[in-house]
Amino acid sequence: MTVLAGARVFDPETGETTRADVRLDGDRIAEVGTGLDGDRRVDCSGGLLIPGLIDCHVHVAFPRPEPLPRSARILEAVPVLRRLLARGITTVRDAWGADAGIQHALREGWITGPDVLVSLRQLGPTGGLGDSWEPPAGAVDHYGDPSLPDPVFDGPDGARAAVRRMVRAGADWIKVGAGGALRTVREGRDVRPADDELAALVGEARRCGRDVLAHAHTSAAVVAAARAGARSIEHGTFLDDEAVAALGNAWYVPTLAPISGSEFAEAHRRSVRLAVAAGVPVAAGSDLAPRPHVDLTTELRLLAAVLGEAAALKAATSEAARLLRLDHDRGRIQPGLRADLVLLHGTGLDLADLPGRIRAVWHDGEPAGTVTSP
Repeated sequence: MTVLAGARVFDPETGETTRADVRLDGDRIAEVGTGLDGDRRVDCSGGLLIPGLIDCHVHVAFPRPEPLPRSARILEAVPVLRRLLARGITTVRDAWGADAGIQHALREGWITGPDVLVSLRQLGPTGGLGDSWEPPAGAVDHYGDPSLPDPVFDGPDGARAAVRRMVRAGADWIKVGAGGALRTVREGRDVRPADDELAALVGEARRCGRDVLAHAHTSAAVVAAARAGARSIEHGTFLDDEAVAALGNAWYVPTLAPISGSEFAEAHRRSVRLAVAAGVPVAAGSDLAPRPHVDLTTELRLLAAVLGEAAALKAATSEAARLLRLDHDRGRIQPGLRADLVLLHGTGLDLADLPGRIRAVWHDGEPAGTVTSP
């Protein structure tokens, strides 16, 4: 057994830190307390232990705009995943791009990285977010890969069939484009699924034991997806009172980082404040796709500016675990839970330079980085 000794331990549920040792037994946390003994002792004095971070919206294998061989998309994911784990991100939900082969490679130890939940593609109607047809080129499939099935559907039966294609290919979650990308919204070309299509999609996902995450920037898209029963709403850039009311039974994953420097940044921050004031649960997601990659450490800094540091960390730990239905297994530093932990330099909650504060990372109880002296 390994004892992580002398740190302060962060509790995301209360936002408080306490002085404690943490004993690890294999891939589990065995005990949290003072004066603990073990076979190996790691000096964590002067540091803060937080749960392994959970990013609820990434794209670790997103296609590049330039034409490249199909293998390039997967090979690029290898350093991306390694970098995420080194930054304390121990679980991610991929919001399209990664396939079941990446999960297999991680399990086999061929590559290193966080645990990955996959959604494969983002489903949508003809002309919607998942349709890769582009004028003047016509149909453009960035993948051409049978492990990432056709995401386009029309009609309730088509929506059910699309869900089944994703489940057959190994999807853990079902991603739907409840509205278009910001560009199509701005240009007035926002093709959205009909209400009966969304209801059929969510119903079939549930029948298959899957939850739905819904891409939605506009209030109308948010309302439609939330009322259909999507478990999480992604982006939600332009929320209003109707959208916030509809979010009563869903999580909100704002993904502030990708548009933090854009003309929509303040509207997006205002949406987050509106949702939080109404009691909507927030889970953290970075929307990793833009290059150069932003990651959860950037998202947390932006979330902290709106929510405060403790609430931002909660969004990336215990609240994220609840959204992903993993709170029985991770997201807090408690006996019996997964030994995913991050040791930070210093004992405060300052998130301004989170990568610069990381002293060590443990994933499944194994060191994923070098412990440095305080």
